[in-house]
Amino acid sequence: MPGQGAGAVPAPSADAPTAPSRAADAIGPGVTGAVPAPVADAVGPGATGSVPAPASHGAPPPAVEQLKPLHDPDPYSTPPYGEPGPWAPAPPVQHPAATPAHGVPMGAPPSAPVPAPGPGGHGTVPEVGPGTVPEVGPAAQDAPVAGPWARYDPWAAPTAVAPLQQADPVEEDVKRRRGRRRRALVGGALVIALVSGVAGGVVGVQLERNGGIGAVELPQAGVEAPDRDPDSVAGIAAQALPSVVTLHVSGGGKAGTGTGFVLDDRGHILTNDHVVEPAGKNGDITVTFHSGDTAEATVVGRDSGYDLAVVQVRGVRGLTPLPLGNSDNVQVGDPVVAIGAPFDLAGTVTSGIISARERPITAGGEDGDGSDVSYVDALQTDAPINPGNSGGPLLDGKGRVVGINSAIRSADGGLDPEGGQSGSIGLGFAIPINQGKRVAEELIEHGKAAHPVIGITLDMAYSGDGARVAAEGGDGGPPVSTGGPGAKAGIRPGDVITEVDGRPVRSGEELIVKTRAHRPGDRLELTLERNGEERTVSLVLGSSDGD
Repeated sequence: MPGQGAGAVPAPSADAPTAPSRAADAIGPGVTGAVPAPVADAVGPGATGSVPAPASHGAPPPAVEQLKPLHDPDPYSTPPYGEPGPWAPAPPVQHPAATPAHGVPMGAPPSAPVPAPGPGGHGTVPEVGPGTVPEVGPAAQDAPVAGPWARYDPWAAPTAVAPLQQADPVEEDVKRRRGRRRRALVGGALVIALVSGVAGGVVGVQLERNGGIGAVELPQAGVEAPDRDPDSVAGIAAQALPSVVTLHVSGGGKAGTGTGFVLDDRGHILTNDHVVEPAGKNGDITVTFHSGDTAEATVVGRDSGYDLAVVQVRGVRGLTPLPLGNSDNVQVGDPVVAIGAPFDLAGTVTSGIISARERPITAGGEDGDGSDVSYVDALQTDAPINPGNSGGPLLDGKGRVVGINSAIRSADGGLDPEGGQSGSIGLGFAIPINQGKRVAEELIEHGKAAHPVIGITLDMAYSGDGARVAAEGGDGGPPVSTGGPGAKAGIRPGDVITEVDGRPVRSGEELIVKTRAHRPGDRLELTLERNGEERTVSLVLGSSDGD
Protein backbone atom coordinates (compact mmCIF):
# COMPACT_ATOMS: atom_id res chain seq x y z
CA MET A 1 0.00 0.00 0.00
CA PRO A 2 1.28 3.51 -0.56
CA GLY A 3 3.15 5.09 2.26
CA GLN A 4 4.58 1.83 3.78
CA GLY A 5 8.07 0.57 3.59
CA ALA A 6 8.61 -2.70 1.87
CA GLY A 7 8.54 -5.54 4.33
CA ALA A 8 7.63 -3.42 7.36
CA VAL A 9 4.91 -4.64 9.67
CA PRO A 10 2.68 -1.85 11.03
CA ALA A 11 1.93 -1.78 14.71
CA PRO A 12 -1.71 -2.24 15.61
CA SER A 13 -3.75 0.68 16.74
CA ALA A 14 -4.18 1.24 20.43
CA ASP A 15 -7.96 1.09 20.04
CA ALA A 16 -8.04 -2.17 18.11
CA PRO A 17 -7.85 -5.45 20.05
CA THR A 18 -4.79 -7.55 19.50
CA ALA A 19 -5.02 -11.06 18.09
CA PRO A 20 -2.44 -13.86 18.17
CA SER A 21 -0.21 -13.76 15.19
CA ARG A 22 -0.29 -16.60 12.69
CA ALA A 23 2.66 -18.03 10.95
CA ALA A 24 2.67 -17.85 7.15
CA ASP A 25 1.09 -21.22 6.38
CA ALA A 26 2.03 -20.85 2.75
CA ILE A 27 4.75 -18.72 1.26
CA GLY A 28 4.65 -18.08 -2.42
CA PRO A 29 7.54 -17.52 -4.74
CA GLY A 30 9.55 -14.49 -3.93
CA VAL A 31 8.76 -14.53 -0.24
CA THR A 32 11.86 -14.40 1.85
CA GLY A 33 10.44 -16.73 4.46
CA ALA A 34 10.29 -14.27 7.32
CA VAL A 35 7.40 -14.83 9.67
CA PRO A 36 5.61 -11.61 10.72
CA ALA A 37 4.96 -11.13 14.39
CA PRO A 38 2.39 -8.89 15.94
CA VAL A 39 5.06 -7.53 18.24
CA ALA A 40 8.23 -6.36 16.49
CA ASP A 41 10.62 -8.59 18.45
CA ALA A 42 12.37 -9.91 15.38
CA VAL A 43 12.53 -9.15 11.72
CA GLY A 44 13.04 -11.89 9.24
CA PRO A 45 15.36 -11.69 6.27
CA GLY A 46 14.30 -9.12 3.72
CA ALA A 47 12.96 -6.60 6.19
CA THR A 48 14.32 -3.11 5.70
CA GLY A 49 13.87 -1.62 9.13
CA SER A 50 12.49 -1.91 12.59
CA VAL A 51 8.89 -1.72 13.59
CA PRO A 52 7.77 1.95 13.85
CA ALA A 53 6.31 3.37 16.97
CA PRO A 54 2.59 3.60 17.13
CA ALA A 55 1.08 6.69 15.38
CA SER A 56 -2.06 8.61 15.88
CA HIS A 57 -5.34 7.25 14.64
CA GLY A 58 -5.47 7.17 10.90
CA ALA A 59 -1.93 8.50 10.36
CA PRO A 60 0.51 6.36 8.44
CA PRO A 61 3.34 4.90 10.46
CA PRO A 62 6.61 6.72 10.27
CA ALA A 63 9.58 5.24 8.59
CA VAL A 64 11.78 3.05 10.73
CA GLU A 65 15.48 2.63 10.79
CA GLN A 66 16.59 -0.11 8.53
CA LEU A 67 18.26 -3.11 10.17
CA LYS A 68 21.01 -5.20 8.70
CA PRO A 69 19.70 -8.48 7.37
CA LEU A 70 20.70 -11.55 9.32
CA HIS A 71 22.10 -13.09 6.15
CA ASP A 72 24.17 -11.61 3.35
CA PRO A 73 22.49 -11.30 -0.01
CA ASP A 74 22.75 -14.42 -2.08
CA PRO A 75 23.95 -13.56 -5.57
CA TYR A 76 23.06 -17.00 -6.79
CA SER A 77 19.54 -16.90 -5.39
CA THR A 78 20.06 -20.25 -3.70
CA PRO A 79 17.04 -21.40 -1.64
CA PRO A 80 15.93 -20.74 0.92
CA TYR A 81 17.47 -17.19 0.89
CA GLY A 82 16.84 -16.26 -2.73
CA GLU A 83 14.68 -17.25 -5.61
CA PRO A 84 14.29 -20.91 -6.41
CA GLY A 85 17.25 -22.24 -8.35
CA PRO A 86 17.01 -23.62 -11.80
CA TRP A 87 17.59 -27.21 -10.66
CA ALA A 88 16.42 -27.39 -7.04
CA PRO A 89 13.24 -25.52 -6.18
CA ALA A 90 13.08 -24.33 -2.61
CA PRO A 91 11.19 -26.79 -0.39
CA PRO A 92 8.28 -25.46 1.60
CA VAL A 93 9.00 -24.50 5.16
CA GLN A 94 8.15 -27.45 7.42
CA HIS A 95 5.64 -25.69 9.65
CA PRO A 96 3.04 -28.18 10.77
CA ALA A 97 1.33 -25.48 12.76
CA ALA A 98 1.50 -21.76 13.33
CA THR A 99 4.05 -20.57 15.83
CA PRO A 100 2.94 -18.02 18.42
CA ALA A 101 4.75 -14.73 18.36
CA HIS A 102 7.87 -14.51 20.39
CA GLY A 103 7.34 -12.87 23.74
CA VAL A 104 3.81 -14.21 24.12
CA PRO A 105 3.63 -16.57 27.11
CA MET A 106 2.83 -20.21 26.35
CA GLY A 107 -0.74 -21.11 27.03
CA ALA A 108 -1.96 -17.47 27.08
CA PRO A 109 -5.60 -17.08 26.17
CA PRO A 110 -6.18 -15.94 22.60
CA SER A 111 -7.02 -12.29 21.97
CA ALA A 112 -10.10 -11.03 20.24
CA PRO A 113 -10.09 -11.45 16.46
CA VAL A 114 -8.74 -8.61 14.37
CA PRO A 115 -11.45 -6.81 12.37
CA ALA A 116 -11.37 -7.03 8.67
CA PRO A 117 -9.15 -4.38 7.10
CA GLY A 118 -10.59 -1.55 5.12
CA PRO A 119 -8.94 0.79 2.68
CA GLY A 120 -6.50 2.68 4.84
CA GLY A 121 -8.81 2.13 7.77
CA HIS A 122 -8.09 1.52 11.39
CA GLY A 123 -6.64 -1.82 12.31
CA THR A 124 -5.68 -2.93 8.86
CA VAL A 125 -2.45 -4.45 7.75
CA PRO A 126 -0.91 -2.56 4.87
CA GLU A 127 -0.34 -4.38 1.65
CA VAL A 128 3.08 -5.84 1.29
CA GLY A 129 4.87 -5.84 -1.91
CA PRO A 130 7.05 -8.52 -3.43
CA GLY A 131 9.73 -9.73 -1.10
CA THR A 132 7.97 -8.51 1.97
CA VAL A 133 5.73 -10.10 4.53
CA PRO A 134 2.39 -10.86 2.95
CA GLU A 135 -0.71 -9.09 4.09
CA VAL A 136 -2.43 -10.65 7.02
CA GLY A 137 -6.15 -10.96 6.49
CA PRO A 138 -8.98 -13.06 7.66
CA ALA A 139 -7.75 -16.06 5.67
CA ALA A 140 -4.61 -16.22 7.78
CA GLN A 141 -6.41 -16.25 11.11
CA ASP A 142 -7.00 -19.96 11.56
CA ALA A 143 -7.25 -21.62 14.95
CA PRO A 144 -3.85 -22.08 16.68
CA VAL A 145 -2.27 -25.50 16.34
CA ALA A 146 -0.90 -27.09 19.48
CA GLY A 147 2.17 -29.26 19.56
CA PRO A 148 5.94 -28.97 19.75
CA TRP A 149 6.12 -27.21 16.33
CA ALA A 150 3.94 -24.36 17.59
CA ARG A 151 6.89 -23.21 19.66
CA TYR A 152 9.52 -23.38 16.91
CA ASP A 153 10.40 -20.65 14.34
CA PRO A 154 13.66 -21.18 12.50
CA TRP A 155 13.67 -17.52 11.26
CA ALA A 156 12.99 -15.84 14.58
CA ALA A 157 15.63 -13.58 16.13
CA PRO A 158 17.36 -14.97 19.21
CA THR A 159 16.57 -11.88 21.27
CA ALA A 160 13.80 -11.82 23.86
CA VAL A 161 12.90 -15.45 23.15
CA ALA A 162 10.70 -17.03 25.78
CA PRO A 163 12.10 -20.23 27.29
CA LEU A 164 10.90 -23.36 25.56
CA GLN A 165 8.32 -25.38 27.46
CA GLN A 166 9.36 -29.05 27.13
CA ALA A 167 6.27 -30.37 28.76
CA ASP A 168 5.64 -33.37 26.54
CA PRO A 169 9.16 -34.87 26.59
CA VAL A 170 9.40 -34.37 30.37
CA GLU A 171 6.02 -35.99 30.82
CA GLU A 172 7.12 -38.89 28.60
CA ASP A 173 10.37 -39.36 30.58
CA VAL A 174 8.39 -39.39 33.81
CA LYS A 175 6.07 -42.01 32.39
CA ARG A 176 9.02 -44.10 31.27
CA ARG A 177 10.70 -43.83 34.65
CA ARG A 178 7.44 -44.73 36.33
CA GLY A 179 7.07 -47.69 33.98
CA ARG A 180 10.61 -48.87 34.66
CA ARG A 181 10.04 -48.42 38.40
CA ARG A 182 6.78 -50.32 38.16
CA ARG A 183 8.42 -53.14 36.21
CA ALA A 184 11.29 -53.26 38.70
CA LEU A 185 8.81 -53.47 41.56
CA VAL A 186 6.86 -56.23 39.82
CA GLY A 187 10.07 -58.16 39.05
CA GLY A 188 11.26 -57.80 42.63
CA ALA A 189 7.90 -58.98 43.89
CA LEU A 190 8.09 -62.04 41.63
CA VAL A 191 11.61 -62.87 42.84
CA ILE A 192 10.54 -62.48 46.46
CA ALA A 193 7.48 -64.67 45.82
CA LEU A 194 9.63 -67.35 44.17
CA VAL A 195 12.19 -67.39 46.99
CA SER A 196 9.42 -67.39 49.57
CA GLY A 197 7.72 -70.32 47.83
CA VAL A 198 10.90 -72.38 47.74
CA ALA A 199 11.69 -71.55 51.36
CA GLY A 200 8.13 -72.36 52.36
CA GLY A 201 8.32 -75.70 50.57
CA VAL A 202 11.55 -76.63 52.34
CA VAL A 203 10.14 -75.62 55.69
CA GLY A 204 6.94 -77.54 54.95
CA VAL A 205 8.87 -80.71 54.12
CA GLN A 206 10.89 -80.38 57.31
CA LEU A 207 7.75 -79.85 59.34
CA GLU A 208 6.03 -82.82 57.72
CA ARG A 209 8.97 -85.17 58.16
CA ASN A 210 10.28 -84.07 61.51
CA GLY A 211 7.43 -82.15 63.06
CA GLY A 212 9.64 -79.09 63.55
CA ILE A 213 12.54 -77.10 62.25
CA GLY A 214 14.95 -77.87 65.06
CA ALA A 215 16.88 -81.09 65.65
CA VAL A 216 14.69 -84.19 65.87
CA GLU A 217 15.03 -86.08 69.12
CA LEU A 218 12.63 -88.93 69.80
CA PRO A 219 12.00 -90.25 73.31
CA GLN A 220 14.25 -93.17 74.12
CA ALA A 221 15.08 -95.27 77.15
CA GLY A 222 18.37 -94.68 78.83
CA VAL A 223 21.33 -97.04 78.94
CA GLU A 224 20.66 -100.13 81.04
CA ALA A 225 22.93 -102.73 82.52
CA PRO A 226 23.56 -105.63 80.09
CA ASP A 227 23.00 -108.27 82.75
CA ARG A 228 19.82 -110.30 82.52
CA ASP A 229 18.07 -112.70 84.82
CA PRO A 230 20.00 -116.02 84.58
CA ASP A 231 16.70 -117.88 84.14
CA SER A 232 15.56 -115.70 81.21
CA VAL A 233 16.19 -116.63 77.59
CA ALA A 234 18.73 -113.82 77.30
CA GLY A 235 20.49 -114.93 80.49
CA ILE A 236 20.58 -118.56 79.36
CA ALA A 237 21.88 -117.60 75.91
CA ALA A 238 24.61 -115.36 77.37
CA GLN A 239 25.88 -118.20 79.53
CA ALA A 240 25.64 -120.93 76.88
CA LEU A 241 26.85 -119.26 73.68
CA PRO A 242 30.59 -119.35 74.52
CA SER A 243 30.32 -123.16 74.79
CA VAL A 244 28.44 -123.73 71.53
CA VAL A 245 30.44 -124.25 68.31
CA THR A 246 29.77 -124.48 64.57
CA LEU A 247 31.22 -127.37 62.58
CA HIS A 248 32.11 -127.21 58.87
CA VAL A 249 32.69 -130.68 57.49
CA SER A 250 33.91 -131.75 54.06
CA GLY A 251 35.23 -134.88 52.43
CA GLY A 252 34.41 -137.49 49.82
CA GLY A 253 32.78 -134.86 47.59
CA LYS A 254 30.31 -133.91 50.29
CA ALA A 255 30.12 -131.07 52.77
CA GLY A 256 27.86 -129.96 55.57
CA THR A 257 27.37 -127.63 58.49
CA GLY A 258 26.21 -128.50 61.98
CA THR A 259 26.45 -127.58 65.62
CA GLY A 260 28.10 -129.01 68.72
CA PHE A 261 28.83 -128.08 72.32
CA VAL A 262 31.82 -128.45 74.62
CA LEU A 263 31.75 -131.42 76.99
CA ASP A 264 34.96 -130.85 78.96
CA ASP A 265 38.10 -128.77 79.15
CA ARG A 266 40.05 -131.34 77.14
CA GLY A 267 38.42 -130.24 73.91
CA HIS A 268 35.76 -132.97 73.52
CA ILE A 269 32.72 -131.77 71.58
CA LEU A 270 29.42 -133.67 71.25
CA THR A 271 27.42 -133.53 68.01
CA ASN A 272 25.30 -135.71 65.72
CA ASP A 273 26.75 -138.56 63.71
CA HIS A 274 25.10 -137.35 60.53
CA VAL A 275 26.92 -134.01 60.96
CA VAL A 276 30.44 -135.55 60.80
CA GLU A 277 29.51 -138.36 58.42
CA PRO A 278 30.72 -136.47 55.25
CA ALA A 279 34.26 -136.31 56.69
CA GLY A 280 34.58 -140.11 56.69
CA LYS A 281 38.08 -141.17 57.75
CA ASN A 282 40.15 -138.57 55.91
CA GLY A 283 37.86 -135.53 55.68
CA ASP A 284 38.28 -132.14 57.28
CA ILE A 285 36.38 -130.80 60.27
CA THR A 286 36.75 -127.14 61.23
CA VAL A 287 35.32 -125.91 64.53
CA THR A 288 34.41 -122.23 64.88
CA PHE A 289 33.86 -120.89 68.37
CA HIS A 290 31.52 -118.09 69.36
CA SER A 291 34.51 -115.77 69.68
CA GLY A 292 35.33 -116.33 66.01
CA ASP A 293 38.41 -118.46 66.67
CA THR A 294 38.73 -121.66 64.66
CA ALA A 295 40.45 -124.96 65.19
CA GLU A 296 40.79 -128.26 63.36
CA ALA A 297 39.04 -131.26 64.90
CA THR A 298 39.34 -135.05 64.65
CA VAL A 299 36.71 -137.75 65.20
CA VAL A 300 36.98 -139.58 68.52
CA GLY A 301 34.01 -141.93 68.03
CA ARG A 302 30.73 -142.30 66.15
CA ASP A 303 27.51 -144.26 66.55
CA SER A 304 24.93 -144.18 63.78
CA GLY A 305 22.33 -146.12 65.82
CA TYR A 306 22.22 -143.35 68.40
CA ASP A 307 23.09 -140.63 65.87
CA LEU A 308 25.82 -139.31 68.15
CA ALA A 309 29.52 -138.52 67.62
CA VAL A 310 32.38 -136.97 69.59
CA VAL A 311 35.14 -134.85 68.02
CA GLN A 312 38.12 -133.23 69.70
CA VAL A 313 40.08 -130.02 69.19
CA ARG A 314 43.64 -129.69 70.52
CA GLY A 315 45.70 -126.73 71.58
CA VAL A 316 42.67 -124.69 72.57
CA ARG A 317 42.56 -123.23 76.07
CA GLY A 318 39.85 -121.61 78.12
CA LEU A 319 37.05 -123.93 77.04
CA THR A 320 33.94 -123.85 79.22
CA PRO A 321 31.83 -127.05 79.25
CA LEU A 322 28.07 -126.76 79.22
CA PRO A 323 26.41 -128.14 82.35
CA LEU A 324 24.35 -131.30 81.75
CA GLY A 325 20.83 -131.71 83.12
CA ASN A 326 18.64 -134.78 83.67
CA SER A 327 16.20 -135.57 80.89
CA ASP A 328 14.11 -137.76 83.24
CA ASN A 329 13.14 -134.60 85.13
CA VAL A 330 11.76 -132.84 82.05
CA GLN A 331 8.00 -132.38 81.96
CA VAL A 332 5.72 -131.43 79.10
CA GLY A 333 5.35 -127.66 78.99
CA ASP A 334 8.74 -126.87 80.47
CA PRO A 335 10.46 -123.95 78.70
CA VAL A 336 13.52 -124.77 76.61
CA VAL A 337 16.08 -122.87 74.54
CA ALA A 338 17.72 -124.19 71.37
CA ILE A 339 21.07 -122.86 70.09
CA GLY A 340 22.64 -123.68 66.74
CA ALA A 341 23.68 -122.55 63.27
CA PRO A 342 20.63 -122.95 61.02
CA PHE A 343 21.69 -122.54 57.40
CA ASP A 344 25.15 -121.58 58.71
CA LEU A 345 23.81 -118.67 60.79
CA ALA A 346 26.02 -119.31 63.80
CA GLY A 347 24.86 -118.45 67.29
CA THR A 348 21.13 -118.49 66.52
CA VAL A 349 18.96 -118.70 69.64
CA THR A 350 15.34 -119.88 69.62
CA SER A 351 12.98 -120.82 72.44
CA GLY A 352 9.90 -122.94 73.03
CA ILE A 353 8.59 -125.66 75.30
CA ILE A 354 8.73 -129.41 75.64
CA SER A 355 5.82 -130.62 73.54
CA ALA A 356 6.08 -134.35 74.38
CA ARG A 357 8.35 -136.93 75.99
CA GLU A 358 9.46 -140.43 74.95
CA ARG A 359 8.49 -139.79 71.34
CA PRO A 360 9.85 -142.79 69.40
CA ILE A 361 11.39 -141.69 66.11
CA THR A 362 13.64 -143.20 63.51
CA ALA A 363 15.82 -141.17 61.21
CA GLY A 364 18.26 -141.80 58.43
CA GLY A 365 18.09 -144.86 56.25
CA GLU A 366 19.66 -143.28 53.13
CA ASP A 367 22.11 -146.16 52.75
CA GLY A 368 19.28 -148.65 52.14
CA ASP A 369 20.64 -151.41 54.37
CA GLY A 370 19.40 -149.87 57.60
CA SER A 371 22.90 -149.39 58.96
CA ASP A 372 22.44 -145.63 59.25
CA VAL A 373 18.98 -145.72 60.83
CA SER A 374 18.77 -143.97 64.17
CA TYR A 375 16.30 -145.00 66.88
CA VAL A 376 15.60 -142.30 69.36
CA ASP A 377 13.17 -142.10 72.28
CA ALA A 378 13.09 -138.34 71.74
CA LEU A 379 12.00 -135.18 73.44
CA GLN A 380 9.65 -133.23 71.20
CA THR A 381 9.85 -129.43 71.19
CA ASP A 382 8.31 -126.53 69.32
CA ALA A 383 11.48 -124.44 69.58
CA PRO A 384 12.40 -123.69 65.95
CA ILE A 385 15.01 -126.14 64.70
CA ASN A 386 16.30 -126.03 61.12
CA PRO A 387 19.03 -127.67 59.04
CA GLY A 388 22.29 -126.68 60.70
CA ASN A 389 20.84 -126.91 64.23
CA SER A 390 21.69 -130.62 64.37
CA GLY A 391 24.03 -131.47 67.25
CA GLY A 392 23.24 -128.26 69.15
CA PRO A 393 22.09 -128.19 72.75
CA LEU A 394 18.49 -128.03 73.99
CA LEU A 395 18.65 -126.20 77.33
CA ASP A 396 16.19 -126.15 80.22
CA GLY A 397 15.13 -123.07 82.16
CA LYS A 398 18.40 -123.11 84.13
CA GLY A 399 20.70 -123.34 81.15
CA ARG A 400 21.44 -127.06 81.51
CA VAL A 401 21.54 -129.42 78.54
CA VAL A 402 18.53 -131.76 78.49
CA GLY A 403 18.74 -132.87 74.86
CA ILE A 404 20.74 -132.89 71.60
CA ASN A 405 18.76 -131.44 68.68
CA SER A 406 18.72 -134.07 65.94
CA ALA A 407 15.69 -134.07 63.64
CA ILE A 408 12.57 -132.22 62.55
CA ARG A 409 9.35 -133.22 60.89
CA SER A 410 9.37 -131.63 57.46
CA ALA A 411 6.36 -130.17 55.69
CA ASP A 412 6.13 -133.12 53.29
CA GLY A 413 5.56 -135.47 56.21
CA GLY A 414 9.00 -137.06 56.19
CA LEU A 415 11.32 -137.27 59.16
CA ASP A 416 14.95 -136.58 58.41
CA PRO A 417 18.02 -135.63 60.46
CA GLU A 418 18.37 -132.53 58.29
CA GLY A 419 14.64 -132.03 57.97
CA GLY A 420 14.95 -131.29 54.24
CA GLN A 421 15.09 -127.62 53.28
CA SER A 422 11.52 -126.75 54.22
CA GLY A 423 12.48 -125.37 57.60
CA SER A 424 10.83 -125.70 60.96
CA ILE A 425 7.11 -126.31 61.30
CA GLY A 426 7.28 -126.53 65.09
CA LEU A 427 8.04 -130.25 65.27
CA GLY A 428 11.60 -130.72 66.47
CA PHE A 429 13.14 -133.72 68.19
CA ALA A 430 16.10 -134.04 70.52
CA ILE A 431 18.00 -137.04 71.90
CA PRO A 432 17.57 -137.09 75.71
CA ILE A 433 20.78 -136.07 77.41
CA ASN A 434 20.70 -139.12 79.68
CA GLN A 435 21.18 -141.32 76.62
CA GLY A 436 23.63 -138.84 75.07
CA LYS A 437 25.77 -138.74 78.20
CA ARG A 438 26.17 -142.52 78.34
CA VAL A 439 26.98 -142.82 74.64
CA ALA A 440 29.44 -139.87 74.76
CA GLU A 441 31.30 -141.43 77.69
CA GLU A 442 31.63 -144.74 75.83
CA LEU A 443 32.76 -143.05 72.63
CA ILE A 444 35.45 -141.07 74.47
CA GLU A 445 36.64 -144.12 76.38
CA HIS A 446 36.28 -146.89 73.80
CA GLY A 447 35.64 -145.15 70.47
CA LYS A 448 32.29 -146.96 70.21
CA ALA A 449 29.11 -147.45 72.24
CA ALA A 450 27.43 -150.69 73.36
CA HIS A 451 23.76 -151.24 72.49
CA PRO A 452 21.36 -152.96 74.88
CA VAL A 453 19.73 -155.99 73.23
CA ILE A 454 17.00 -158.56 73.93
CA GLY A 455 18.49 -161.15 71.54
CA ILE A 456 15.53 -161.55 69.14
CA THR A 457 14.80 -160.82 65.48
CA LEU A 458 11.66 -158.79 64.77
CA ASP A 459 9.28 -159.06 61.81
CA MET A 460 9.41 -155.45 60.56
CA ALA A 461 6.68 -156.16 57.97
CA TYR A 462 4.15 -156.90 60.67
CA SER A 463 1.30 -154.38 60.50
CA GLY A 464 -0.59 -155.36 63.62
CA ASP A 465 -0.49 -153.68 66.99
CA GLY A 466 2.75 -154.55 68.79
CA ALA A 467 6.16 -156.04 67.82
CA ARG A 468 6.11 -159.62 66.54
CA VAL A 469 9.08 -161.97 66.79
CA ALA A 470 10.07 -163.24 63.33
CA ALA A 471 9.70 -166.87 62.36
CA GLU A 472 13.23 -166.92 60.94
CA GLY A 473 16.44 -165.12 61.72
CA GLY A 474 17.69 -162.37 59.49
CA ASP A 475 21.19 -163.83 59.01
CA GLY A 476 20.05 -167.42 58.66
CA GLY A 477 20.28 -168.06 62.39
CA PRO A 478 17.47 -168.62 64.85
CA PRO A 479 14.99 -165.73 65.43
CA VAL A 480 15.65 -166.00 69.18
CA SER A 481 19.37 -165.98 69.95
CA THR A 482 20.46 -169.08 71.77
CA GLY A 483 21.43 -168.20 75.35
CA GLY A 484 20.40 -164.62 74.88
CA PRO A 485 18.23 -162.52 77.27
CA GLY A 486 15.07 -163.32 75.27
CA ALA A 487 15.71 -167.05 75.18
CA LYS A 488 16.35 -167.06 78.93
CA ALA A 489 13.04 -165.18 79.49
CA GLY A 490 11.10 -167.81 77.47
CA ILE A 491 10.30 -165.73 74.37
CA ARG A 492 9.42 -167.81 71.28
CA PRO A 493 9.16 -167.12 67.54
CA GLY A 494 5.72 -165.61 66.68
CA ASP A 495 5.20 -163.97 70.07
CA VAL A 496 3.82 -160.40 69.93
CA ILE A 497 5.27 -157.99 72.51
CA THR A 498 2.62 -155.38 73.45
CA GLU A 499 4.13 -153.54 76.44
CA VAL A 500 7.53 -152.59 77.91
CA ASP A 501 7.48 -151.75 81.60
CA GLY A 502 3.74 -151.23 81.34
CA ARG A 503 3.95 -148.77 78.37
CA PRO A 504 2.28 -149.80 75.11
CA VAL A 505 4.34 -150.84 72.13
CA ARG A 506 2.74 -150.39 68.69
CA SER A 507 5.51 -151.44 66.28
CA GLY A 508 8.90 -153.09 65.99
CA GLU A 509 10.67 -149.72 65.66
CA GLU A 510 9.07 -148.53 68.87
CA LEU A 511 10.30 -151.63 70.74
CA ILE A 512 13.88 -150.93 69.55
CA VAL A 513 13.60 -147.27 70.58
CA LYS A 514 12.39 -148.16 74.07
CA THR A 515 15.07 -150.81 74.44
CA ARG A 516 17.90 -148.47 73.46
CA ALA A 517 16.67 -145.94 75.92
CA HIS A 518 18.18 -148.24 78.58
CA ARG A 519 21.67 -149.38 79.41
CA PRO A 520 22.92 -152.90 79.01
CA GLY A 521 22.20 -154.76 82.24
CA ASP A 522 18.92 -152.98 82.91
CA ARG A 523 15.93 -155.20 83.71
CA LEU A 524 12.77 -154.98 81.60
CA GLU A 525 9.25 -156.27 82.13
CA LEU A 526 7.66 -157.38 78.83
CA THR A 527 4.00 -158.16 78.17
CA LEU A 528 3.40 -160.49 75.21
CA GLU A 529 0.65 -162.48 73.51
CA ARG A 530 0.95 -166.08 72.42
CA ASN A 531 -1.88 -168.02 70.83
CA GLY A 532 -4.37 -165.42 72.08
CA GLU A 533 -3.06 -165.54 75.63
CA GLU A 534 -1.26 -162.67 77.40
CA ARG A 535 1.73 -163.26 79.65
CA THR A 536 4.51 -161.23 81.28
CA VAL A 537 8.21 -162.04 81.24
CA SER A 538 11.25 -160.38 82.86
CA LEU A 539 14.72 -160.16 81.40
CA VAL A 540 18.10 -158.42 81.79
CA LEU A 541 19.32 -156.54 78.76
CA GLY A 542 22.46 -157.81 77.08
CA SER A 543 25.13 -155.81 75.21
CA SER A 544 26.24 -155.67 71.64
CA ASP A 545 29.45 -154.35 70.15
CA GLY A 546 27.69 -151.27 68.92
CA ASP A 547 27.02 -152.47 65.38
